[in-house]
Amino acid sequence: MIIEYIEEKLQKVLDSLDFDIKAKVVVSNRRELCDYQFDGCFAYAKTLHKAPFEISEEIVHKYQELYPNDEDFSQVASAKPGFINFTLSNTFINRYLEEMNSKEKFNIKMPAKKKIIIDYGGPNIAKPLHVGHLRSAIVGESIKRILKYFGHKVIGDVHLGDYGLQIGQVIYGLQQANIPIEKITIEILEDIYPKMSALCKEEEQVKEKCAEITKNLQDGNEEYQKYFQKIREISGQDILKIYDYLDVHFDLWYGESDAYPYIDKVTEELKKKNLLMTSNGAKIIDVAKKEDELEIPPMIYQKSNGAYLYGTTDLGTIYERIEDFNPDNIIYITDMRQSLHFKQLFRVCEKLGFTQKITFEHLGFGTVNGSDGKPFKTRAGSVPKLDSLFKETKNVFLNSNSKNQDMSEEDLDILVNAIIKFADLQNNREKDYIFDLNKFSEVVGKTGPYILYTYLRIESILEKETANIKLDQKEIFNKEDRNLRIKLLDLENTLKYSYSTRLPSILANYLYELCVNMNAFYEKNHINNLEDQKKKESWLFVLNLGNKVIKEMLTLLSIKIPKKM
Repeated sequence: MIIEYIEEKLQKVLDSLDFDIKAKVVVSNRRELCDYQFDGCFAYAKTLHKAPFEISEEIVHKYQELYPNDEDFSQVASAKPGFINFTLSNTFINRYLEEMNSKEKFNIKMPAKKKIIIDYGGPNIAKPLHVGHLRSAIVGESIKRILKYFGHKVIGDVHLGDYGLQIGQVIYGLQQANIPIEKITIEILEDIYPKMSALCKEEEQVKEKCAEITKNLQDGNEEYQKYFQKIREISGQDILKIYDYLDVHFDLWYGESDAYPYIDKVTEELKKKNLLMTSNGAKIIDVAKKEDELEIPPMIYQKSNGAYLYGTTDLGTIYERIEDFNPDNIIYITDMRQSLHFKQLFRVCEKLGFTQKITFEHLGFGTVNGSDGKPFKTRAGSVPKLDSLFKETKNVFLNSNSKNQDMSEEDLDILVNAIIKFADLQNNREKDYIFDLNKFSEVVGKTGPYILYTYLRIESILEKETANIKLDQKEIFNKEDRNLRIKLLDLENTLKYSYSTRLPSILANYLYELCVNMNAFYEKNHINNLEDQKKKESWLFVLNLGNKVIKEMLTLLSIKIPKKM
């Protein structure tokens, strides 16, 4: 990694001066001045009772003594009021690009391998997938792919919500409508659930009956189990169809119901450690700590009527995962509004001793909003189903340009995915964002179609050329050429930062900036009919490497490339 390499060289200089400074180097935010920068002189100025610029001058002077014939940088200079600027040499840049091109995964160093379970998706059966389910699937799939890219064994689990109150509501509705089990369809389920959900809000007796059905189902009632199995089968097929369209894939299709065989083990362990308490007939686990600034309420383990909640099944699922996979990490990707639940859950895991061997992470995300800043809805005021959103996105893209009408259905589906996914992934997952379908469907600007158009545009150049793809080791020919090469050098730092923060947005924004550089390079440097062979070969090399990076990064964002646009 370039930054680590610079820091290693700089640290030797600092140590030789007996300066108690850590060589922390960052990418320059003004690339026209330098490529990398060190600002540690400011914090150390008080210790030495000197101006920061005096210290930076001393460090640079020492650097030149230790590395008198340094070919890595064209300039290492102090800059007022106390920065040290590093500008890479052409030979260093080109050597690094050669290594990126020739070695696996662009010569990026990988961390120690771990076994990671990533829990994302989390749809409830018997309910259609809607816009609210979008972020968990898209963000989770990208994080899973990034983790795999860094060499980890990653197991994706959809973790279906299949044993909650909604099942009791649907079973009650089916029985009231006299619909036999063998006649249940996805259309019937989608019709019954909202009706029963609304009825439960209006009539307490109905809600109590649905809760009773849910409890009896959890206790093993044979009739309700038959309903449940049919509902899960039909709903699961519909969920799978939507995820397949999004190119989102899971290794495990476990649900809350699969955790129930482990609940007795959890209960026994909690009792052994004296962690279960009784409050108003319910069993709870105290998770508060003295240092808490805000009150953390206890986790309800079992309701007074004997029914179990999410916390209980989540603990059962953890036991199941430990027995089946013995993971090093378990990552949950859900709405930010579930943060308190996971704080409680992880504290129970700490009391049970799980955190000694397993790292638990909750990666929350914000909501998808409309132009009014509120959760995205249709004109009728309802939250749109995902299949409806796909159709609407396709229509908007088709109508945005007459040329789009000539695209194949397969390529159109790829573009729909690119529009929706890049719109989401370019935003920090922790933040809400506004989904502007017309804006995100454009082939210009920060959009999925712009990224894909850039790739296809460059690919058409590469396909037409017969010249060798060979990089000149010493030459960089103009500003746009250098800007693109430097942006390619930023890949490793970007990927590692995206990986460590679990933020695909870091990667998505890099990809957009790379495409901006690729297009600026292309507009300035016309390769067709270029007579300077050395220049032509170098530029083909740079464009080819750039497209390799775009293609690989699109894969990590779960975005495919169409045949044409």
